[in-house]
Amino acid sequence: MSLYYKDIEENALREFEAVNSLDSLEAFNIKYLGRKGVITELIAKISSLPAEDRPAVGKELNILKNKLKGLVDSKQNALSQQVAFQKSRRIDVTLPGLIQELGRKHPLTQVTEEICQIFVSLGFKVFEGPEIETERNNFQALNIPLEHPSCDAFDTFYIDNNQTQVKKGQKLLLRSHTSPGQIHVMSKYKPPVAAIVPGKVYRPDATDASHSFMFNQVEGFFVDKDVKFSDLKGVLEEFSKEMFGQNTKMRFRPHFFPFTEPSAEVDISCIICGGEGKTKTKTCSVCRGKGWLEILGCGMIHPNVFKAVGYPDGKFSGFAFGMWAERITMLKYGIDDIRIFFENDIRFLKQF
Repeated sequence: MSLYYKDIEENALREFEAVNSLDSLEAFNIKYLGRKGVITELIAKISSLPAEDRPAVGKELNILKNKLKGLVDSKQNALSQQVAFQKSRRIDVTLPGLIQELGRKHPLTQVTEEICQIFVSLGFKVFEGPEIETERNNFQALNIPLEHPSCDAFDTFYIDNNQTQVKKGQKLLLRSHTSPGQIHVMSKYKPPVAAIVPGKVYRPDATDASHSFMFNQVEGFFVDKDVKFSDLKGVLEEFSKEMFGQNTKMRFRPHFFPFTEPSAEVDISCIICGGEGKTKTKTCSVCRGKGWLEILGCGMIHPNVFKAVGYPDGKFSGFAFGMWAERITMLKYGIDDIRIFFENDIRFLKQF
């Protein structure tokens, strides 16, 4: 009797190995475990056996039944997962295609790269400087004494940690301008040096339509023998025409910066009204009727800056300039609120 059930088990297991779909699994289940299946019919015949054989036969049939049922349940779970996975990967060619939106560079990135490219075409090389600076690089080496009001905590983000003393009397801070790039580059390279240093700067200003506590600057400078103010004017005039158009006019106004002498601020003719101060019958809203727009500050590098980087006294001269990337972008595209650059409004960014 045991050998007979052993043959049934071997046949069932052999057929089970060929099961590879839910349909074939259902057929196997009906054949062996269904209401009229092999195991069910055998169990029905137990009553016809001698009384002494019934317990052993019943036990063997139950063991076989439970074994086959376990195999069927396990196989059904595996096949169901496989079918679900295949359905999830199935491509319906009748469905409409999905539009993948292309990313765009931020307008500030675009304009900063354009500024740098213009100066690269004039022979300048792009450098980057650290955003965390020492007091020396941010102030003292640029001819700004530490007692100057701009060094006060109200105008500078100082870093509060347990090791603010990098060297004696040297605290760490977030750079308030990109001019420390002059110190880094000139300390490493000897003239002639023509460099552009773009980057973020930080000042504790109240945020409004024209101010932000973080903004982008582009620093530029050129050092060699016999560099003159006229060289500075020529470079900046070429830049303004390339950036804003060949009909752009430019003017210099005397100003003061501790790290340049003489110093100046540069204006260009308004790109909206063409320097007229008005458009048709009303005052120009961009230049407010002045006809001029300020774009940058500049000047001849102060001798004390050369001294701080170890250049021989009186041997070299040079000019430097710095511009606010946000302002250039606002002028270029007629944007009147700096805050919109940082709001991540897709409707605004899509325009660029």
